[in-house]
Amino acid sequence: MAYAFDFALKTHPGQVRPLNEDAVAADPASGLFILADGLGGYNAGEIASTMAVSALITNLTATLDHCRRTGDVFDLPNVLASALIEMNGDIFRAALNSAAFEGMATTVVVAWLLGAQLWVAHAGDSRLYRHRGGKLEQITRDHSFSQELLDAGMVTEEEARLLPAKNLVTRALGAAADVEPEVHDYDVQDGDLLLLCSDGLTEMVTEYEIDGLIAACLPDVAETARRLVDMANEAGGRDNVSVIVVRVMAVDEQHAPPVIAESVIDANEQSGIAEATGTVPDAIAEPEVNTVLETAEPPALE
Repeated sequence: MAYAFDFALKTHPGQVRPLNEDAVAADPASGLFILADGLGGYNAGEIASTMAVSALITNLTATLDHCRRTGDVFDLPNVLASALIEMNGDIFRAALNSAAFEGMATTVVVAWLLGAQLWVAHAGDSRLYRHRGGKLEQITRDHSFSQELLDAGMVTEEEARLLPAKNLVTRALGAAADVEPEVHDYDVQDGDLLLLCSDGLTEMVTEYEIDGLIAACLPDVAETARRLVDMANEAGGRDNVSVIVVRVMAVDEQHAPPVIAESVIDANEQSGIAEATGTVPDAIAEPEVNTVLETAEPPALE
């Protein structure tokens, strides 16, 4: 069984900040989706987030293509962790070598759909949710001060949302010489909907509201992405807000249309708004640009 991806990306500066420090990227033909949030209050956060998504989308897809061509064993968790660690070093050194970039850093969350598995890597408080069977579940765990207090039982969830230091992250690319990204894998099912988002969404919109909106908009991923960003802005839009929405669909590999999708990278357009969608056309319809299908078997996993 192969999987197709109906996806949408949207990023917006919000209602308060003049600059969008978020960045989003996708190579749907490889099943790869990435979101980064340049840390507010640091210099050149937008540079760090753009560096992260651009380099990661290029390097990860190149590694996948190489292993497919050569038949080399693909140690995917190590590939993901190594890519984030290398990117951390690149951002950290860039900040050391330029006063203009001093202190820059970024969160990152990566979703990689290969075969029947979803691999997730992240550092920081940008999140990945999965909507399955009518239920929304947070897959990632925030690397943040408030999450550590919550885990220790020192505050309730409501108190954690109100903490003055709730936005203080404990891991991020470029914040220190070393970083320890989290990497996990999950099963994939037909009908799964994935949501990658920056904290500009989750600080303004509750999980209950996100769950309700997804249920109301299914199966339209473009409308889901647009309305999630609109909800954050209508609630005050105190931060940049970015989302990637991916709907997973099982398809018959023998009757699948060809892959003609190209990668999408958009960090900070002047308008502050970027959106791209990809759809799987009817079996009888001509394939359209951004049709996305993962029919090839993933390389041998270690």
